[in-house]
Amino acid sequence: MFTLNCKGKLLVVDKPIVMGIINTTPDSFYRNSRIGADEILPQAERMLREGAVVLDIGGQSTRPGSARIGVEQELQRVVPAIAAIIQQFPDTVISIDTYHSAVAVEAVAAGASIVNDISAGTMDAAMIPAVGQLGVPYICMHIKGTPDNMQHDPVYEDVTREVLDYFTRKLPACKEAGIHDIIIDPGIGFGKTFRHNFELIRNLGAFSILQKPILLGVSRKSTIYRTLGITAEEALNGTTVLNTIGLMRGASILRVHDVKEAVEAVRLFSEIELELTG
Repeated sequence: MFTLNCKGKLLVVDKPIVMGIINTTPDSFYRNSRIGADEILPQAERMLREGAVVLDIGGQSTRPGSARIGVEQELQRVVPAIAAIIQQFPDTVISIDTYHSAVAVEAVAAGASIVNDISAGTMDAAMIPAVGQLGVPYICMHIKGTPDNMQHDPVYEDVTREVLDYFTRKLPACKEAGIHDIIIDPGIGFGKTFRHNFELIRNLGAFSILQKPILLGVSRKSTIYRTLGITAEEALNGTTVLNTIGLMRGASILRVHDVKEAVEAVRLFSEIELELTG
């Protein structure tokens, strides 16, 4: 069991939880996740109704080769969305998906209570100190390179060991900055080949040695749809399969586009665990 202090809202993770993805971007890899301003509240309501415990709001696509936008444009995309959701659903736990410390600060001021950083502070040196000052949980993800170059022939001798070593170095730095609640994300698809991704999922249990919640983000990614020879729009079944394997290997948080199906996977997995432990 893990507890996360989300700006005074105590989030108890005594069984796996689901994080719903809401992208305020025009170029996310999965086109059905691109949400316009008038769709944000209906999308948030649907995800919350289906069982999402956290909503992850992002304003900048991080798919391989995606265009970078500046802080101001990112703020224009995410801050109104966060404020609108909090006004309509005040008890919602929102994470801000950004690698810019300035965006994290403004997003938390607008109502976000978790920072989700794909770069673990490597793309903005001010990020980790800023999160420490904000006093919110931090999702610390592994990435090799940047979104611009991360898929340019990534090489590892042992991907599981190297990603684990990365977190072993990062966690003390986060703690020294005053971050009390840290979630780790091995970064499926971020500077890894398909084989690397499958190996990390297979060895996900190795990360339990860090004694932190493990976030798994495989939803509709190319590792699924290219392996199966389909499209991202057809990758829901494959997503559910890998999410289920992830749950069996210790995932605490599933970050997904499709909340209902992920919640169902968690419920069935939890029933099996209850039978085995009861």
